[in-house]
Amino acid sequence: MNEGSEESTDPGEQAAKPRKRTQGVVSIDTERCKGCCYCVEFCPMHVLIMSSKFNAKGHHYPEVDPDGKCTACDLCGMFCPDFAIHAQRVSKPDSTKE
Repeated sequence: MNEGSEESTDPGEQAAKPRKRTQGVVSIDTERCKGCCYCVEFCPMHVLIMSSKFNAKGHHYPEVDPDGKCTACDLCGMFCPDFAIHAQRVSKPDSTKE
């Protein structure tokens, strides 16, 4: 191995690097929702809460908690029987580059 090489083959050193946290945004079609609450119950980050408002069908629908940190895992979309919700990854601009 070259003395000037900065790459490391030590697996412990590679694991110590901090991982970037994926950010996401949740999209909700409130009129398709029937208020089953699956999305709220299965969200591992507890990003969703049920609204006190009603949609046109008379069902409560989920809303995004303003303090929630969505990771775009899309479990909400996978469990929704009405395809009324899904999560998407969003790219965050790198603030360190100027």
